[in-house]
Amino acid sequence: MISTVTIRKARINDLMGMQACNLQNLPENYTMKYYLYHAISWPSLSFVAEDPKGRIVGYILAKMEEDLQPEEEPHGHVTSISVLRGYRRLGIAKKLMLQSQEAMASIYKASYVSLHVRKSNRAAIGLYRDTLGFAEDGVEKKYYADGEDAYAMRLSLKP
Repeated sequence: MISTVTIRKARINDLMGMQACNLQNLPENYTMKYYLYHAISWPSLSFVAEDPKGRIVGYILAKMEEDLQPEEEPHGHVTSISVLRGYRRLGIAKKLMLQSQEAMASIYKASYVSLHVRKSNRAAIGLYRDTLGFAEDGVEKKYYADGEDAYAMRLSLKP
């Protein structure tokens, strides 16, 4: 249960477990090079949920946006988040999101965090909008490889 799951910063040796969690749950998959890029570039923004046996049962892969226009404020982006089925509805995704958002705000002075979510993913939309307070910031047509649209969402991190 949730009391037996530990949330901590992701380490390089967690990347295989993060990728395995992603491959088991999500249609959008990433190369190991992409996970490594996040871990090296933004080591304080990605977190894992670990069970007592040391297995990665959830993760959040996050970054700071790099190609900002001069008028743009620094902001973070959630690249991917996933929790294994047997560990869902325990508050793990919320804890992962909050840890990453706090790091974005405190370390990088991010003014907001953005993410994309499939229009059909009602559970994730409920977490982001109803639990965490994200607002829809438009629709990105055919965002996903299979042609599904995504909601672009964002949450202010300003106090």
